[in-house]
Amino acid sequence: MTTPDFVPAMRRAAAIVTDEGGVTCHAAIIARELKKPCVVGTKHATQIFKDGDMVEVDADKGIVRKI
Repeated sequence: MTTPDFVPAMRRAAAIVTDEGGVTCHAAIIARELKKPCVVGTKHATQIFKDGDMVEVDADKGIVRKI
């Protein structure tokens, strides 16, 4: 889940991935406004991926993978 405090970091990000949320959640709305790829509702992304990990985000298919 994101809050308005996350927006500066979201502006710098290449893509947005969250554990919770759906198409109308805060992260999805901000991602659309910023024209950034976004995958929400992954359930476990923040447990699997760590700071510094390189990931590939396919927002069209809802896939996030470590590269």
